[in-house]
Amino acid sequence: MSAQFHQEDEFSARLDTGLWWKIFRRSLRYKRQLYPLFASAVVLAVCDALFVQITRWVIDGVVRDGAAAPFGRYVAVYLAITVVFSGCVWSFINLAGSLCHHLAHDIRTESFDKLQTLEFAFFDTRPVGWLISRLTSDCDRLARVIGWGLLDITWGLTYVVMIAASLLYMNWRLGLIVIGVVPPLALISRFFQKKMLLSSREIRKFNSQITAGYNESIQGVRTTKTLGREADNLGEFQSLSTSMFDASVLNARQTSIYYPIVTTLGSLAAGLALWRGGYLTAGGAMSLGTLVAFVNFAGQFFNPINQLAQRLTEMQGAQAAGERVLGLLETVPAIKDSDAVLARIAGHVAAKPGSSGGLALPHQPPIALDGLPSRIDSIEFRGVTFRYENGPVVLHDFNLTVRAGETIALVGPSGGGKSTIVSLVCRFYEPVSGSILLNGTDYRERSLAWLQSQLGIVLQTPHLFKGNVRENIRYGRLTATDAEVEAAAKLVNAHEFITQMENGYDSPVGEGGNRLSTGQRQLLSFARALLANPQIFVMDEATSSIDTETEQLIQRGLETIFSGRISFVVAHRLSTIRRADRILVITGGRIEEFGTHAELLRQRGHYYELYTSQFRREREEAVLEGASGIS
Repeated sequence: MSAQFHQEDEFSARLDTGLWWKIFRRSLRYKRQLYPLFASAVVLAVCDALFVQITRWVIDGVVRDGAAAPFGRYVAVYLAITVVFSGCVWSFINLAGSLCHHLAHDIRTESFDKLQTLEFAFFDTRPVGWLISRLTSDCDRLARVIGWGLLDITWGLTYVVMIAASLLYMNWRLGLIVIGVVPPLALISRFFQKKMLLSSREIRKFNSQITAGYNESIQGVRTTKTLGREADNLGEFQSLSTSMFDASVLNARQTSIYYPIVTTLGSLAAGLALWRGGYLTAGGAMSLGTLVAFVNFAGQFFNPINQLAQRLTEMQGAQAAGERVLGLLETVPAIKDSDAVLARIAGHVAAKPGSSGGLALPHQPPIALDGLPSRIDSIEFRGVTFRYENGPVVLHDFNLTVRAGETIALVGPSGGGKSTIVSLVCRFYEPVSGSILLNGTDYRERSLAWLQSQLGIVLQTPHLFKGNVRENIRYGRLTATDAEVEAAAKLVNAHEFITQMENGYDSPVGEGGNRLSTGQRQLLSFARALLANPQIFVMDEATSSIDTETEQLIQRGLETIFSGRISFVVAHRLSTIRRADRILVITGGRIEEFGTHAELLRQRGHYYELYTSQFRREREEAVLEGASGIS
């Protein structure tokens, strides 16, 4: 994990009101829940204060009138306030719960949408577990803090004002004595807020790392078992778990010290009220009912303060989650449409193309969504230099022009820049210097969504989504008919194995396609890419992990796949690229050799060495397999 994520929680130890205002503003869209929630909290605080005043009224009435006191009136008023109180409790539970669910839904949806707009470089440096934690626990935690926190803060502030006003109204001198305990409480709270915020952030940091560890361990379980790494992995995980345990214990210890101090100060205030108020009552300067109300108010005065402090602590603990979620939501994609492109898109009404009706190149509208020609006739690399973040240069002043209908094969040693070239074509990354032109126009002046909708990509490790075979092939073009799905499967020679499955095209593929072999998953990924009718087709080591028989099935369909398209093939298995229009040998980010298969063999250079070495190895393997069969 990068240093960036070890330090992700190292922020200043203060409550960021600006951050919480940004989060609170998201709740303003739910005014139907928010305003009644505020009203319920205020009325609830008023009812809490009225209960004490009713007690004062009843005691003074009984002392003054004895058995003649109007008990019926007391009961009626008490019941009326109880009914209002109960209605407010029902209302705030319903409203706060609804607000929490709405906020969690919105934040989670916005976060997922943002992730889909970010460039590949963003995911290169962020573990999957880190991202999952943002969309799950962090989103839920923020929603709870906002929903229930707004309720408690509104109720607490209103109740504090009501109690303070009541104390000062009944006896301002005694009221000031009780209120005088507030300043030391504020100082103590300020001290503990900083401590609890830091320990809460440590908990969240280690929780993210543990989530990432779980994800990595599950994904790599086969490698772990084959290398006997279980004990070492357990040790590394125990280290993370121990760190989170220590941070959690520290946070619990801080909390266990803080709250008793608050309770003690509340008891001190009640004791002062009882001590001084007792003298006043004995001397006739204060009624018995007022004394009882004073003691009750003094004891309850710190309940809302305690509740406010608790919510403040929770906000501090959730602030790290808020910073991470808002940080994600406010991340500006490094690769995005320019203002000029957005202006063209806004001013252009694109025609809606119908179904292609087949599996040849689809009919392209003459003008794309960004107002420029939709047909891609050429791709040109012009002086392109590229590096990943602060790493070494991967491509050096790279130049290449490809026309529609051409197939370009990229070969060479690992790390030479082959996959980088196709990633740049797909605009998953952008050049550090130089430019990539589509029909002579810099592709940064074209719509990003339009360009990437013209891509068909088959990777070395095919990824299938949970569902059945038909849904996975149709993934790139949801409007495709069943006949078109089956036609695509036939063209890549996947139809036969699909029909042999128990439910044919309706057979589930399992999570990530785990019910299928690697070759079968690869054939489905070819069918999926072909069905999408791309103008640019990319095969990045697509045949390196499959058997020879499956490769031969794919080879038979490649002519159909490549026909009329700009195609890039990255391959170590050179049998895949013998029919390519041009083969480029990429070494150290530069073109070392280029030509057709026959031309490169005649040059007897790097490609010749690669091909003859691989051919010799394949012949030896075939001889050994034959000898094994004879024996």
